[in-house]
Amino acid sequence: MAKLIQLLLSNIPAIMFGLAILIAPVRHDGRSLAVRLLDWLILLSVGVASFWAGAFHVFFPAIAAESIGWQVSPFQFEIGVADMAIGIVAIVSFWRSLAFKSAVVCYVVLFFIGVAIGHVRDALEAGNFAANNFGLLLVLTVAQIVILPFLLWSAWRADNSPAAR
Repeated sequence: MAKLIQLLLSNIPAIMFGLAILIAPVRHDGRSLAVRLLDWLILLSVGVASFWAGAFHVFFPAIAAESIGWQVSPFQFEIGVADMAIGIVAIVSFWRSLAFKSAVVCYVVLFFIGVAIGHVRDALEAGNFAANNFGLLLVLTVAQIVILPFLLWSAWRADNSPAAR
């Protein structure tokens, strides 16, 4: 049971991404699939997963650093607070307008580009191929860099109502 709990807790980003992909198509509410996917990805894959990552950096810095292949650093507190902040804002955006979600997506995509560059550079320059440096987490980060702007664009095309603005 302990191994199962550890497996689940160490794969929260992948689980949240998968749940968003599974939930959005079955939650028919009159909105387009792109809008629903955007909502659920922002809520779960960005919101919950970012808050989770931030909490680990802030409250369990040794575990977080080890999983990335890094040494504990005072900067973990800063990135942890930033992760928790974007997580909270992303969660709140689930119930907000498309304009609000647009700001979240812009920030997240720019932040994730920096994260991806940093992790790839660390892998290439320092040979750091730790699971949370150059593994599934990096793949999910890059996927969101591509998927979120596309879904946002599709959502704006699908919903041109004044309420979306």
